[in-house]
Amino acid sequence: MALSHAILAVLANRACTGYDLAKQFDGSVGFFWHATHQQIYRELTKLEERGWVELEVIRQDGKPDRKCYSINGVGEACLRDWIASPTPFLPTKDELLIKLFVGHLVPMTTLIELLQQQRSLHAESLATYRTIEREFFGDVAGLSLALHCQYLTLRNGIHYETGWLAWCEEAIAELQGLSDEY
Repeated sequence: MALSHAILAVLANRACTGYDLAKQFDGSVGFFWHATHQQIYRELTKLEERGWVELEVIRQDGKPDRKCYSINGVGEACLRDWIASPTPFLPTKDELLIKLFVGHLVPMTTLIELLQQQRSLHAESLATYRTIEREFFGDVAGLSLALHCQYLTLRNGIHYETGWLAWCEEAIAELQGLSDEY
């Protein structure tokens, strides 16, 4: 997936300034697609050059003009084509797993501490997702299709974090059981 598709996905929901778009990447979309503010602004320029978004300049007294971007028909068609195209399977890239793979090179306590840190980070992420679920998706049956699709992405995040937490617990227990032997 290109960053352009992630930006178009956000703009499909509402028009945004570059700043507003960057905030979306710091929040909801950022849970599953990371981009820096600089990358977002560069990509917005490319999307405008391709004719996939429209730019509205909003004049402000005493402040710099605001640039508000919205997806246009060409951008929506591109997004529809992209959605309909097969999604490749992406293998996992995880630094922790590489460290664990060669974990025999460090004391067992080092590995356990790394796993405990990861457990804490994933627990925080799960708590955030659960809060979002409670605050925005209390009545799943009454959701529009657009919100239901967003809810399903949130549920994926919840399952992902729950799985990580279960694995962290398993790995910690396994290593603690081995620590006396090694």
